[in-house]
Amino acid sequence: MIRFDLPQNQMIGVDDVVLRLDPSPLPFEENYRAEVEANWKKEKAAQPALFNGRILMFADLQLQDRVLEGRCHLTDYATFMYWRSIRPHSDVAHCFAHPALVSSDGALVAARMSQHTANPGKVYFAAGSFEQDDLRDGRIDHVANMEREVMEETGLDLTRFRHEPNYRVLAMVTGTVIFRRYQLDMTADEAARGIEAHVAQDPNPEIEGPVILRDASAEPDGLLPHMQAFRDWHFANPMRL
Repeated sequence: MIRFDLPQNQMIGVDDVVLRLDPSPLPFEENYRAEVEANWKKEKAAQPALFNGRILMFADLQLQDRVLEGRCHLTDYATFMYWRSIRPHSDVAHCFAHPALVSSDGALVAARMSQHTANPGKVYFAAGSFEQDDLRDGRIDHVANMEREVMEETGLDLTRFRHEPNYRVLAMVTGTVIFRRYQLDMTADEAARGIEAHVAQDPNPEIEGPVILRDASAEPDGLLPHMQAFRDWHFANPMRL
């Protein structure tokens, strides 16, 4: 049974996230294989660096007693890219985790994606789709996913920083985002310098560099809609640990 019972365009507090693997094939992938393959050829022609790896997409997302629960299937990146070209679709959804980096002076530390990625020039927190490597005993380890993506893209070690115990979930047409705020032990400018140094030594960086959001009026080019919503919520609800 397919269920997407999340209120749309609302920042919802949850205490836990439980995302389980359904080992069966993703019906959407099987039903649209020809369209997926045709779209992938176009995507690769436009962005040759794209890699058709294995990721997780969702056939069920719902809230139960302040817990986000989901059922996911392994599929390929080409299927995700086709879904993205026609979204929304009633049979499948994308869900991903966003570690919101908060500097010691209260700014949000985001990143601008490199030109060779699937989101060239777009601005959001360091993050990536859930992958096969994120599975632990049939469940997605969303925290490990956030730690890996932040380390790869920015060089920052999330395990060093304190975080809020709960999460914020935002469901939009573009996907469902799981936010958790992390308190950095450095100012925004210090974090930016560290990220810039990390990017400079990476021969093929996923990000162009850091983007600092210092207040609710920050509107850099490429800031995605879910980031605009989180920016507004964050500055209206300062982090307190």
